[in-house]
Amino acid sequence: MPYYDYSCPDCGPFTGFAAMSDFDQPCACPTCAASSPRVLLRAPAFANMDGTRRTAIATNERAQHAPKSTKSHGPGCSCCGSASKKLPSRTLHRPDGSKSFPAARPWMISH
Repeated sequence: MPYYDYSCPDCGPFTGFAAMSDFDQPCACPTCAASSPRVLLRAPAFANMDGTRRTAIATNERAQHAPKSTKSHGPGCSCCGSASKKLPSRTLHRPDGSKSFPAARPWMISH
């Protein structure tokens, strides 16, 4: 269970554990048992996290009403549009199966 910050009107801020489904519910103060609303006292430490964890958090926090789109380009782009809009390949295919790119970087060896 994650921890959340709460603010008791009498005792001040405290940290409590709650289920993720109860993130917006008030919590009882451990000192005086008063109902305390959730507050945001500190920002998440995203700068100190590695990229994989940051991506996982962003995926978990994505809204249900705005799912991730698989199409990243707008209409009429050359890579997703119809075949007539695509540029011809600049790769030279030889009968022995080797390839070369005569117009781009002649010093590179193809694999």
